[in-house]
Amino acid sequence: MEALLDLDAFARVLTDKGYSGYFHTQGAHAGKLKDSIGEYLESCRKETDCLPEEDLLLTGYLQWSGPDKPSVRCIMLVKYLAGKFSLSAMEVARKDQFGPLLKKSELKNLSVLSAPGAAQAVALVSEEHEQKADRSAKRFKL
Repeated sequence: MEALLDLDAFARVLTDKGYSGYFHTQGAHAGKLKDSIGEYLESCRKETDCLPEEDLLLTGYLQWSGPDKPSVRCIMLVKYLAGKFSLSAMEVARKDQFGPLLKKSELKNLSVLSAPGAAQAVALVSEEHEQKADRSAKRFKL
């Protein structure tokens, strides 16, 4: 079931799940989740921007250790209906320091309540799971 929440509740639920970093709404309006969406909606009221016909695009980093290390980026598609918000899809991608994609996970048919926490989302694209599986296959057998 799709949960429609106001901006405060929407931001609170996602922040409680660990999405406490900085985001961009529609490629601009950098800030914490609530601030970024709020600035975007305010610019729509002032007619600097206009509301998209489809979903709002929120982008941010879930893991960043500097420009010389791999990073994990999150893209959320958020429905906006009459002042209420609902999370519809999420893409989590791990890229190396040069930009090429290492691993990507797409989550669809989500709601704010069913979305994974930030740590779980990072684990979806983490290399540790692959390395552990490979180690057991390389053992010598007598």
